[in-house]
Amino acid sequence: MNIAIIGGGPAGLRAAEMAAGDGVTVTVFDAKASVGRKFLVAGKGGLNLTKTGALDEFVGQYHGGGMWPSLLTECDPEALRGWAAGLGVETFAASTGRVYPRGMKAAPLLRRWVQRLRSQGVRFAMHHRWTGLQRSERPELEFAANGVRHTIESDAAVLALGGGSWPATGSDGGWISALEKHHIAVTPLQPANCGWEAAWPAALVAEAEGQPLKNIVATAGPNAAAGELLITRYGLEGGALYQLGPALRAMPEPRLLIDFKPGVQVEDLVRKLGLIPRNFLAEARQRWRLSDGAFALLSHLASPGMLASAEALARSIKAFPIRLLRPRPMAEAISTAGGVRWDELDDSLMLKKLPGVFCAGEMIDWEAPTGGYLMQGCFATGTRAGKSARDWVLNP
Repeated sequence: MNIAIIGGGPAGLRAAEMAAGDGVTVTVFDAKASVGRKFLVAGKGGLNLTKTGALDEFVGQYHGGGMWPSLLTECDPEALRGWAAGLGVETFAASTGRVYPRGMKAAPLLRRWVQRLRSQGVRFAMHHRWTGLQRSERPELEFAANGVRHTIESDAAVLALGGGSWPATGSDGGWISALEKHHIAVTPLQPANCGWEAAWPAALVAEAEGQPLKNIVATAGPNAAAGELLITRYGLEGGALYQLGPALRAMPEPRLLIDFKPGVQVEDLVRKLGLIPRNFLAEARQRWRLSDGAFALLSHLASPGMLASAEALARSIKAFPIRLLRPRPMAEAISTAGGVRWDELDDSLMLKKLPGVFCAGEMIDWEAPTGGYLMQGCFATGTRAGKSARDWVLNP
């Protein structure tokens, strides 16, 4: 075997695609019965492949590592759309800039992708859980398959084992101990793109669970994100919150400020409220057109001082504080932060301490918000790792 790809998610499949051909034999190993399970889960609500926009703005969405400009230049959003077109899958950009396959589904695209990989000579070994490797001139990979442990030798290997979110799909972080045995530093995994818990009063949950907060701007420290939030029984969910994950995790006491009326000044809000002596919140609900969710948060969480005058209420509407407790458990998160540290990798994404072993995808220490950036990051790192493994084999 020339190249072993460990992990059948988008990063691993992309690495296999880039490595195969010209006499290079590639085998994809996965612990599950089929590949692309997390890919399919990600596509349940519509497979968000990437996003349009200037590349420098795109690069700015990635936290962790300084290699992203070159990675995303090598495999940019247009290249990813061209890849889908090559599979006969047309894509379109929504008004948000998010790019989806026509028909929105992941399964047809995955089927065509696997068919093309097979036509390239890529082989698939399912029910093979990677358990570690031995340091030698050629990677000696250890697997548990159908209750039997065995070792497979290859010329190169690409590890694309994912992070720790959605463990039912196979990305359970079980690879960490295997790499730490070789003294490879791994930043602890943490939930990213996830909800956050808050100490809601029971009355607030009864009134507002499931209520959206639309067209808001949320701020954590110096970082702001526009979008939507959702009030849940345990706290908050939503895209605006996901973008602020790194900033919130860095706070000793995580706190969110919500602007319920972005684009409207305090003075304008006071003027719309008019000359009323009391019941400011009740009047504001109508005159400011506060959503049910915003009204519920203010009703149950606002301090007496926030409701004491029209101006005080207007200032609260523009920066309403919500104290958060902690992120939701990792198993619920869309993705994870943390992973193999960048200083353990060279520019080819090869582990410096394990020559011939490359890394790709979410198992590297990076994170990005939802909206196409996660999938693009997996394809970009898979592209680099697959090409590098191929070059390692062809030019020893």
